[in-house]
Amino acid sequence: MPDPVAKAQMLIRKPAAQVFEALVDPAITSRFWFSKGSGRLEPGKRVRWEWEMYGFATEVEVKEIEENRRILVEWDLDPPTLVEWTLEPRGEDRTFVKVRNWGFQGDPDKVVAQALDSTGGFSFLLAALKAYLEHGIELNVVLDHDPDGLVGDWA
Repeated sequence: MPDPVAKAQMLIRKPAAQVFEALVDPAITSRFWFSKGSGRLEPGKRVRWEWEMYGFATEVEVKEIEENRRILVEWDLDPPTLVEWTLEPRGEDRTFVKVRNWGFQGDPDKVVAQALDSTGGFSFLLAALKAYLEHGIELNVVLDHDPDGLVGDWA
C-alpha cells in the first residue's frame, strides 16, 4: 500500500505573485492561518510558526522555493513531514493552489489519522486564504475550529 498523501486544492482569484506573497510573508499569513511567524520563507531558512491561541508552535525548514510557483518545507511535527504548495497561474488574475503533505509515520491507523487531519487543516488554510485575498475577510477558521482548545486570552 502506498504511503498516504494529504491533499487540498483551491482556485484563488488573485495573481500567483499575490498568492505566493501571502504564503511566504508571515505578516500576511498571520491574518488567515497561524498567529505569528518568525520570518519570511526563503530557501534554506528555518522559521518558527506559532498558533498562540492553542499554545502550539512548530519549526519549518524551507527546502525549496520557486518564486510564484512552488514552496516546499519540512515541518518539525513528531515525526517531521514535508509540505508542498504549488501555484498554477490560470490567466493573469487566478491561481490554482495545491497543497500536498506526506511522510507520515506510525502504525497504519495513526498514519491515516495524520493524513486526514492534515487534509482538513490545509482545506481550512486554503478557504481562509481565498476569503482573505479575494474579499479581505478574516474567517477565523483556525481560531474557531477548536474553541475548547483555546488557551490564555484567546479562550
